[in-house]
Amino acid sequence: MTVPDSGSAAVRILVCDDHVVVRAGLLALLDSAPGIEVAGEAGTGEEALALAARLRPDVVLMDLQLGEGIDGVETTRRLTAAPGAAPHVLVLTTYDTDADITRAIEAGATGYLLKAERPEELFAAIHAAARGRTVLSPPVASRVMANMRSPRPSLTDRERDILAHLSLGLGNREIARALFISEATVKTHLRRIYDKLGVDTRAGAVAVAKEQRLLP
Repeated sequence: MTVPDSGSAAVRILVCDDHVVVRAGLLALLDSAPGIEVAGEAGTGEEALALAARLRPDVVLMDLQLGEGIDGVETTRRLTAAPGAAPHVLVLTTYDTDADITRAIEAGATGYLLKAERPEELFAAIHAAARGRTVLSPPVASRVMANMRSPRPSLTDRERDILAHLSLGLGNREIARALFISEATVKTHLRRIYDKLGVDTRAGAVAVAKEQRLLP
């Protein structure tokens, strides 16, 4: 990726990260970046939505974990679904699990970078995202390609039933009642589902199942 020359219009960016020290470091770093103008900063998803509506940035640099309130994925979803000229969202995070990547991309993120990237790679990614180009950190791209090449996990009919109920937001007790099995059996099946899908949370299981079309 190449950074536009100094004659190009600056990319206006909004930084969203709940850690004040991290945010300050990003702002200082971006202040030295060619062709990038920091339009504002936010510490929560709600604040990012309000500022984006008012400032109209070209790109929102988004962390995934934002403490209290809505997380980075939901904020991304709302930003990209906003009427008018919605900003491009470039995720910048330390999390690189399959579930996190899938959820962010499905929410509409243009790119997904890890915080370990070099500054020049971040700058180039911001310019690329502003043009609507997909940008992925090499480790993230490798995971995406590996998932595309690997066969879909083989789930039993019972595991698919439990996963379907899980996608409806039901808890273990409710699933057990609906399927006439014990809660212990539900938990056992959930552990197997998590292992097969390579996740460790309920939300992750649903996200990967939707991405791989394992749900009806």
